[in-house]
This record gives sequence, C-alpha cells and structure tokens, in this order.
Amino acid sequence: MMNYEMGAAEARSGQPDEHAVRIRGLRVVRGARAILDGFDLDIRRGSITGLLGPSGSGKSTLMRAIIGVQKIAGGEVDVLGSPAGSAGLRTRVAYVTQAPSVYTDLTVRQNLRYFADVLGAPHADVDRAIGQVDLGDHADKLATNLSGGQFSRVSLAVALLGRPELLVLDEPTVGLDPVLRQELWDMFAEIAADGATLLVSSHVMDEAQRCNDLVLLREGGVLLAHDTLANLLERTGAADAEQAFLHLVSKEVSHV
Repeated sequence: MMNYEMGAAEARSGQPDEHAVRIRGLRVVRGARAILDGFDLDIRRGSITGLLGPSGSGKSTLMRAIIGVQKIAGGEVDVLGSPAGSAGLRTRVAYVTQAPSVYTDLTVRQNLRYFADVLGAPHADVDRAIGQVDLGDHADKLATNLSGGQFSRVSLAVALLGRPELLVLDEPTVGLDPVLRQELWDMFAEIAADGATLLVSSHVMDEAQRCNDLVLLREGGVLLAHDTLANLLERTGAADAEQAFLHLVSKEVSHV
C-alpha cells in the first residue's frame, strides 16, 4: 500500500492520484467511547463506493469526518489531495444529509438559484442540475408539493451545483419505494460516468450490487471488508451481500 504521506504529497503537487479519499489511523471519540479507532480507508476516484452497515456502525461519523465537520481525536483524512475540511474543498465536495436541505416554500428553481448564490456557482448550473436530476417538468413547483422521490432529487440537484468532484450521500434512498430507489441509483451511475466520485451510505444490503466497491462496517466502527461485491461473494461463498456480511461478522466475532 502506498505510504500516506507520499500519496498526499503527490496529490498536492498536482500529480495524478487514483484515490479521492485517503484515511489513515482515524480516531473519533464520543464521550468515553471510540466510534472509530485506527480506521484506514482509500476510495478510488470515479467510483461509486457503497458504505454499508447497521445503525451504530459509524457510517455517518465516517462521512462527517470526510466532509471535515467531525471533530477527530487522531489520524489523517485526505480528500482530493487536501486535508478534510480545507477551504479549497468547499466547491469540490458536496454532502447530502438524510434531512432535507431545501426550503419547502420555494420552487425547485428558486431553491437552486438561492444555493447557487450561496455557493458562488454560475447561474447556468441551475438549469443543468435540474435537468440532471430529471426535474425539468417540476422546476416551478413549490418543493412542498413534490413527491418524496422528487423532493430527494432537489437535495441532490443542490449538491450538483458547481460540478463537485466528490459527492457524499448519507442514506439518500431511505424511506423510498423500490422504483424510486432504482431511479436514484441510475442517476448516481450517470453522475459517476461523468467523472465524479460517490460515497453512498445505506443499511439496505441489496443496494450493494449497484456499487463499484463496498465498505462493510459492523457495530463499533469495525471495518469488515473493502472490496468488490464479486470478490466478497467469492471469498465468503455467499449468495448475496447480506449473507456475505453475516459471514464476515461471524468470522470477526469468532476471532474476538
């Protein structure tokens, strides 16, 4: 594995780096409990990486550390060649939380114009982002009158303003029906095909098949695996991602 300091230095010197995110020795403490302890992870550029695990496994904490809004007790988090949270990353990294980040009393277009002004994104990005999430027919509707799936797309459209290189999406499909989930994942694939890197958290194991790489966490922030689904199924002999996860949990527990 490439030395962390070397990788960060190469990224900052302008040399190509295959990783959008490099994490070494990350430690996050809440109260007397370590949420993540000595955590290492690399995320490839241009990939869709699924962050899968049950509630309490540290998914949101890890994402917040990558965004740079999580207080850390130790370790290094390097994002697009700079320390997480650096001022220069504000227009290069987008974060979509589980909570809606739009105003219900504004139309879709008004929401995006407002956030474009806040972010300093060109106004031409508004129509591009609306089209990219397929909300052109709803652009002048109040957000409060949209369906659940359409509402989720508005938050995603806001994140796409300025063409970020890294999108961090915290359980974007939670509460959506299978059809809407499919539509969102198709959209994620299109965004990645345009060159962006996506980190998408979920507790729904069947979404693993839509990712290029998988990061499996168990309770306590333990990294069970970071691999492709095909490799995980081959290694564990499992029929699907959920069975592979359970196999890895059982193996981890047996070594404790």
